[in-house]
Amino acid sequence: MTEEVLADAEAAAARGAELIAAAARSAIGDRAGFALAVSGGHAPWRMFELLGSHDLDWDAIELFQVDERVAPEGDDDRNLTHLLASLPPAAHPSVRPMPVDAADLELGAAHYGEGLPALDLVHLGLGPDGHTASLVPGDPVLEVRDRPVAVTGPYQGRQRMTLTYPAIEAARSVLWLVTGDDKAEALAKMKAGDPSVPAGRLRPKHATLLASAEALGPDTA
Repeated sequence: MTEEVLADAEAAAARGAELIAAAARSAIGDRAGFALAVSGGHAPWRMFELLGSHDLDWDAIELFQVDERVAPEGDDDRNLTHLLASLPPAAHPSVRPMPVDAADLELGAAHYGEGLPALDLVHLGLGPDGHTASLVPGDPVLEVRDRPVAVTGPYQGRQRMTLTYPAIEAARSVLWLVTGDDKAEALAKMKAGDPSVPAGRLRPKHATLLASAEALGPDTA
């Protein structure tokens, strides 16, 4: 895994946008398209905003969700709400929302999985408890290996839909964006491949970690 330590969250967001834009241009040049999956949480909002400053062919881009909370359309808990608010309007037709409003969530997850192409890049975050995507500690979804998208149990008040380990590991590359001074312990375990945290169990083909200095702990910040 390639690791870059950035001065702060703003620098990490800018570098993340830069790497995603470069990956998009490369994929579009090589394969006439770019399939990107992005995670929720607060950390990437600024990165999505900055991605809008890059000159990209959004018509050649498909943007999938790594995870989503089961909540009404437009709800502040929905990752999609903040994704659309952060991205430029030109990017909105590229977004492929997870069907968390489906009457049958398991069927909705199956249909979303069937529509997933080979992902070029998966963006991931990291929670203080070591979760990534919505692969959360103790949830049965951690053991799902037979499908690319699954439905979790309740976590922090919401059930979720998430890409599974196999779907993420099948991507051409993974981009971790980790900021915040509450991530040091989880980040250390993730980097060590510690299976006691969900992020530590992930084995991507190629990965880049962008971490703000404070996320590595007080000795680094």
